[in-house]
Amino acid sequence: MTTITSQTNWVARAKAVLPAGGFGNFDPGIVIREGRGARVRDEDGNEYVDYLIGSGPLILGHSHPEVLEAVTEQLPRGQTFFASNALGIELAEEICRALPCAEHLRYVSTGGEADMYAMRLARAFTGRDKIVKFEGGYHGMSAEAQMSLAPERPVNFPGAVPDSAGIPAGVASEVLIAPFNDPDYIRSLLAEWGDQVAGIIVEPLQRFIPPDSRYLQVLRKEADRHGIVLIFDEIVTGFRLAYGGAQETYGVTPDIATLGKIIGGGFPLAAIAGRAEIMKHFDKSLAGPDGWLMQVGTLSGNPIAAAAGLKTLEILRRPGQYERLEDIGKTVMGLARDALDPTGIPYRLVGEPSLFEVIFTDRNVRNYRDALSADDARTASWNEALRAHGLFKPPGKIYSCLALNDDDLEVTKRAFEAAASQLS
Repeated sequence: MTTITSQTNWVARAKAVLPAGGFGNFDPGIVIREGRGARVRDEDGNEYVDYLIGSGPLILGHSHPEVLEAVTEQLPRGQTFFASNALGIELAEEICRALPCAEHLRYVSTGGEADMYAMRLARAFTGRDKIVKFEGGYHGMSAEAQMSLAPERPVNFPGAVPDSAGIPAGVASEVLIAPFNDPDYIRSLLAEWGDQVAGIIVEPLQRFIPPDSRYLQVLRKEADRHGIVLIFDEIVTGFRLAYGGAQETYGVTPDIATLGKIIGGGFPLAAIAGRAEIMKHFDKSLAGPDGWLMQVGTLSGNPIAAAAGLKTLEILRRPGQYERLEDIGKTVMGLARDALDPTGIPYRLVGEPSLFEVIFTDRNVRNYRDALSADDARTASWNEALRAHGLFKPPGKIYSCLALNDDDLEVTKRAFEAAASQLS
């Protein structure tokens, strides 16, 4: 008689009620039961060192005791109010202290919402319609964001390719697509279209691809030249690359930044932060009925997420935290390098220590099309082998977290060595 494992049972139940058998995020064939520190366990009890960490928000690791204490303290006082609360106000104050661009802030619940409203805010402020985004850049699930996120075939720039069904054809005409890290192209594009462009939205670290030296400075200069709102999507990089985010790391201040993931400490919370003169469009008394940008959200700024976010940021402000995160990331990168170098297989480590990926290619990766040169079969084999040897890793990047300890790194070392051996 065949025994149905707990995980097999859950996967079967999921297929009965969920499209594609999952939540639309990660591999639906694995069902996570719990997370502690830098480890997760699935419903069969298999343990993994976690390099997904909820797709980035758990920079302290799972179930950090101080974060749990802050949340537990708030729970009996209420879960959400659809009204202002002190914890949400405190968190807004701290974010505005931390980010160079942040004078005012508005909460939403997800990063995709934040990016959608940021683009709408740029349109409200400038009175223009077009948005510039970069091929391969991820900005959530809005119609504009789903333009040329992951096109399977390249088209001539600045043509936009929808990545999803259900998007009106007219959306493509309002989105201009540019290659990341190409200053000459963005200059020429804006020389032609600049007076019609409301905003440039960019991940300052695009997925895992760092900006070339002074590329973000070029975007800042061109946005100023043409009166365009520069939006940094810092959903991932905010409070990860540095306490002041990518703005601090790369020394460029946008007009608006979107935030998510870490600011909620593992709970749903996101925000749009920016210059007061732009953010005033959320205030009808200042913007007037024609300039007002309507935005409401049932769970926006809820006190549970705010409590978790406040405690997370407090911990991150403690001396040595970012230095330690960088050291951990460099160690993980070194372990990958040590495992792969002896094989002679061409690869690149692309990204920053706290967020990077192994790309199996012999070319430098500066944009989405360079990343397409990766050997897909080799990438799949690498990721499958890592999972089989105890690493929980997303297919597109490796997130480091502060909970990684020596035992976790030893598991990582063995997994990298086994995966490299399998490839060779």
